[in-house]
Amino acid sequence: MPGEKKRVLFLCIGNSCRSPMAEGFARAYGSDVLEASSAGLAPAGVVQPMTKKVMRARNISRDEQFPMDLQIMDLKRFDLIVNLSGCELPFTPLCPVVEWAVRDPIGAKESVYEQVRDEIESRVIRLVLELRRQAPQPRPS
Repeated sequence: MPGEKKRVLFLCIGNSCRSPMAEGFARAYGSDVLEASSAGLAPAGVVQPMTKKVMRARNISRDEQFPMDLQIMDLKRFDLIVNLSGCELPFTPLCPVVEWAVRDPIGAKESVYEQVRDEIESRVIRLVLELRRQAPQPRPS
């Protein structure tokens, strides 16, 4: 029987650019080993249109996503937090935290959003591969 999926929270400032990208890639590439969520330290009103546009170029829709407030998240349910905010977390984590230093593209040109998207995609792929390596392997019958 396969092991339980890791519950991963991707966290940035507004939950409008970086963490929605990370959540989208994690859901697309790693749904076999993780359950992805995202939130913001100070959530924006909307997911940035440019975030949605550059993710659609990777065939990943963020159209239904809206920024979530960290305050409403049950932090006890997560196995890993990926902090993309560049800020110190305003709480004491109950699980491991990984810091990803990724530029905030808010207000930048489309090319910057594409660079950020590509960096996040690469990091998510590495995370998914690591979680697959850590997952218990099925025993032969």
